[in-house]
Amino acid sequence: MRRLVATGLLAALALTACGQDSSTPADSSAPADSTDRTYDVSGVEKVDAIAALVPSSISEKGTLTVGASTDYAPAEFRAEDLQTAIGYDVDLSKALGRVLGLEAEVVDAEFASILPSIGTKFDLGISSFTITEERTANYNMISYITVGSSYAVKSGNPDEFNPDDVCGETIAVQTGTWQDEELASFSQQCTDEGKEAIEVLQYGRQSDATTNVVGGKATAYYADSTVASYSAALTNGQLEVVGGIRDAAPQGIVVKGDDEEMTQAVQQAMQHLMDEGVWQEILDAWGIEDAALTTAEINPAG
Repeated sequence: MRRLVATGLLAALALTACGQDSSTPADSSAPADSTDRTYDVSGVEKVDAIAALVPSSISEKGTLTVGASTDYAPAEFRAEDLQTAIGYDVDLSKALGRVLGLEAEVVDAEFASILPSIGTKFDLGISSFTITEERTANYNMISYITVGSSYAVKSGNPDEFNPDDVCGETIAVQTGTWQDEELASFSQQCTDEGKEAIEVLQYGRQSDATTNVVGGKATAYYADSTVASYSAALTNGQLEVVGGIRDAAPQGIVVKGDDEEMTQAVQQAMQHLMDEGVWQEILDAWGIEDAALTTAEINPAG
């Protein structure tokens, strides 16, 4: 998740520099479509019975502090001013805040740093966290969307990248993501079979992974299917998804593991947004029509 590439891609993914190595961007061009499809949550009303569940330590400060790595378009990224957080996870954070009678504040952080800060710096983590047994062993996660993984390459796939045979390939990924874990597993399988390991290029920000595919340092990047599709659609033909969507899995809102009150408040608020159709409307606004879940479960089994 971070500093971008061509002007069109910069506008599309709204990223910022994080000191990672990146290659020279391709030619600049305007995005093919508006990158800001923010949903107006002003019509979402407070639900007193749900708001009453919020711990006093949070309700008394009046804000809901949400950790997010804001360069993962269209889930969470930055507007053209490079400051304002936008995306469907950001809209969701604001809508949850309104149900709970709180003002949501989305705070940018590197992805891998968010979970350790839940319950201290952040009240919640809403940043495309895939629900895994490792995470639910330490945190509570409320399911809200199902997302798969996809590879993206330069348009036309000039290196003839085969998503079904990735041994020996150079693949960029954001550190700490589900895809990062998968690539490590894929690479181990390659070496176990006597094949060449994957050269995994890890970056703190997805934008750096994207940049280095466009710049030619990596053959492909591996990311959430929503992220791969969105970036490909808004780069005027610089990138394309290959291999379709793989291994769809639910993602969750992260709450401190021993905070039962906040967990119940968030679960009920999320279910309310689902039942009222607000969550589907948010995703529709961002062009993500088929990913919404209709039941908010706490730590669902994989």
